[in-house]
Amino acid sequence: MSGQSYTFSHALCRTPSQSVVAGLRAEDRGNPRADLFRAEHAAYVAALSATGARVTVLPPSEAFPDSVFIEDPALVLCGQAIVLRPGAASRLGEAADLRGDLQRYCAGVIDLRTDGYVDGGDILCSDHEVMIGLSARTNAAGAADLRPIVEALGYAMRIVETPPEILHFKTESSLLDSETILATPALARSGCFAGYRVIETPAGEQAAANAIRFNDTVFVSAGFDRTAEALDRAGYKVVTLSTTQAALVDGGLSCMSLRYSLA
Repeated sequence: MSGQSYTFSHALCRTPSQSVVAGLRAEDRGNPRADLFRAEHAAYVAALSATGARVTVLPPSEAFPDSVFIEDPALVLCGQAIVLRPGAASRLGEAADLRGDLQRYCAGVIDLRTDGYVDGGDILCSDHEVMIGLSARTNAAGAADLRPIVEALGYAMRIVETPPEILHFKTESSLLDSETILATPALARSGCFAGYRVIETPAGEQAAANAIRFNDTVFVSAGFDRTAEALDRAGYKVVTLSTTQAALVDGGLSCMSLRYSLA
C-alpha cells in the first residue's frame, strides 16, 4: 500500500535522562544540558502528536545515557516490534530494558537472535523494502540474521555499504515519500538509492538529511534553511524542530521515536 512507510498511527518516545550528559559522541563539543534537551524533546513529541498520531512517552532510563534514542534498539514493521542488538557496548542492555514496553504498546514482539549487531539507525524502510546500511554499529552477521524476520513480514531486504565516515545510514538519509529519499551528496553517489528519486542536501547542510516524514509533515532540524526551502518547493509540508542537544550526542530527529501503525 502506497504511503505505509510514512503514515503512522503511533509513536513511542523516551524522555531524556539526566545521565544523557554521558551519552556517546564521535566528537566532543560539550555535554548536552538535560533540561534543555527535555524541552526540545517535549516540542518534538508535541509536533508528532499534532499530525494525529498517538505518542506514548516512556520515563527516562538513567542506566542508559543514550536511551532517548529509542529507535536504535528496536524496529517496528506491520505493528510487530523486532528487538535488535545495538552495536555500542554501553547500549547493549537497552533492548532488554525496552522489551516490556514493546510488548505493551505494539502488536507483538520478535527477538532478533544473533551474535552480530544491528542498530535501528542503520535501517531505512520504504513501502516495499528494508535497506540496511552496514556501519560501525551494524554488521553483516546481524543483518543476515534479521533478513528472515523482515522477509516473513512481507518486505524485501537489501544490504548496502555505509561510507565509513558516516555513523548511521540514516544520519545522512531519510524517506520523504514512497518514491523519494532525502540524502547527502556523498551517500547519494554511493548508488544505494537506485530506483528512487533523490533530493540532495545543499552544501554545508548534510546534517539536514536526518529528517522524518511523519504523516503529512516532513520534520527537519532547525538551522538548515536551504534544505527546508528545497523541500517546500518540492511540495512537502515542512516543519523545523530544534535538535541542538541531541546533536551533541550524535542524535537527530529519526532516532528519538519508534514510528508505527496498528490496525
